[in-house]
Amino acid sequence: MMGTTQDTGVSVRLTPAALGKVREFIATEKDMSPDTIGLRIGVLPGGCSGFKYEMSIDEAPASDDLIVEIEGVKLFVDPFSAQHLGGVTVDYVSTMQSSGFSFENPNATGGCGCGTSFSV
Repeated sequence: MMGTTQDTGVSVRLTPAALGKVREFIATEKDMSPDTIGLRIGVLPGGCSGFKYEMSIDEAPASDDLIVEIEGVKLFVDPFSAQHLGGVTVDYVSTMQSSGFSFENPNATGGCGCGTSFSV
C-alpha cells in the first residue's frame, strides 16, 4: 500500500520502497532531532525540460512549508513546489545498473530521458 498525503492539499504518494529508503536516510542523521526531521521534496526551475525535482533530509521545516505526514515520515513542501507536486508518485528503484528515486508526475507534459526534469 502506498502512503498518500491528504491533509494539506498536497497529494504526493510514496511507494513502500521509497518510504523504506527515506526512513533509512533519516536514521543516519544522528545529529538531527527525531521530533522535527523530515524529507524536503521540491521542484526547482532548471533541468533540461524546465523543472527538476529536489529531495533532501532537513532538520526542520521552513516557516512557510506545508507539512504532511505519510506513515510517520514528515514531508516538507514549499508553496511553489506544492503547485507542481499534485498527484506525484515517488518510488525507489534499484537495478543492477543503478538505483535511486523516480518520480511519476501526471501533470508533466514532457520530460527528459534521465527522468529528473519535466515540463508543465
